[in-house]
Amino acid sequence: MAIKRTRHAVYDANYHLVWTPKYRKWILRGDLREYVYQLFHRIAERYDYEFEELTIAEDHVHMLVSFPPRDSIAKVVARFKSISASVFRQFPEVKRELWKGAFWEVGVLRSNSWQ
Repeated sequence: MAIKRTRHAVYDANYHLVWTPKYRKWILRGDLREYVYQLFHRIAERYDYEFEELTIAEDHVHMLVSFPPRDSIAKVVARFKSISASVFRQFPEVKRELWKGAFWEVGVLRSNSWQ
């Protein structure tokens, strides 16, 4: 990825993100997988994010993404996860496999510390 510019910043930051559906269910396949893939691209376009890589396996999402420094990593992950929870409206049958109303696992952001 090249160096990017906004009105107030110059940046070249890439983030490697991985998360899973609730209960690590193998449900991201077929039409649901395609829906999530297209939805992630629409989210990225809307918020000025750029994918170096986006892979959706049956049991997890893997991405290498770059975004402007105006957004925190927590905000970016929250956007992807909350907006993509709309799969329940498009695919109501998913609710039978993922009870309690959550599509994605609750994650904890961790940073590597060299202490």
